[in-house]
Amino acid sequence: MSDRATHPIRYARLGYACLQVTSLEVSTAFYVDTVGLQRNASPPGQTWLRCSDKPYDVILIEGETAGLAAVGFELESLDELTRAFDHVTALGFKPQYREPDSCRTMNVAAGFTFANPQTGLTVDFYAEQSICSEPFEPTVTNIARLGHVVLNCESYADAHRFWVEQLGFAISDHVPGRIAFLRAWPNALHHSFALLEGPTSGLNHVNFMVTDIDDIGQAMNRMKKADVPIVFGPGRHLPSTSIFLYFLDPDGMTAEYSFGMEEIAETDGRGPRELEPKPEVLDTWGSLPDPRFGKQGKIVSSHV
Repeated sequence: MSDRATHPIRYARLGYACLQVTSLEVSTAFYVDTVGLQRNASPPGQTWLRCSDKPYDVILIEGETAGLAAVGFELESLDELTRAFDHVTALGFKPQYREPDSCRTMNVAAGFTFANPQTGLTVDFYAEQSICSEPFEPTVTNIARLGHVVLNCESYADAHRFWVEQLGFAISDHVPGRIAFLRAWPNALHHSFALLEGPTSGLNHVNFMVTDIDDIGQAMNRMKKADVPIVFGPGRHLPSTSIFLYFLDPDGMTAEYSFGMEEIAETDGRGPRELEPKPEVLDTWGSLPDPRFGKQGKIVSSHV
């Protein structure tokens, strides 16, 4: 089977997560002062936060319910975007190209959006996003990038069909029928996205990768001093080898710092591993998550 048959879309990277929060002011302060993102100029009604050379890695919007409003992926080229549009159209998902004014606002050459039919989650594909003139300057934590987004899936089978079989994300490791760690192929990072079986569909967590193991320990103490709930870790994930720390934002949504991650090459990289359904998959050090871990964050309508 050809790569195009297995992976019909070539992704450059996970671009952004759009979170709906109940107080834009409170959550902006938290993600800037406590998490360490940098605020950027943004359209009315949104807060753009960055941890890279791009204009935004997290977009905050305000609403009555906290949750995940959209997830964006930058594709490798404009030609790839056109192929992706045709592919998504053939799947029956009714994508809509962004108008030129919207593309200018979002700092992309072109893009289109469509909805996951099972959950209504807005998926945003785009190409040739501009780079900020000023570099990202780390503050309280040395954040390297937006790492990944993980979804809780009421129907794991539907989610697997959509993200893996239809959109061509590559499985790095999985617990069949329960968990899948997915590469935005051919991006080499062990996972930019993941699926986790759960009672309802929604956000499990959003991740920020840091540059040093000391960032994990320092963040743990900083969160404790600020009375930010730590809900899992520090520990080490078996699949990606990452050292992690999970904590809650002001709406109770889960965020993560992680250090280190396996990379899998586009060619001659290892195949997916099938893992046992046991707690050590999530933490080889033996800790267990707090009951609040990954519980808050519905799928909400997008305003992006």
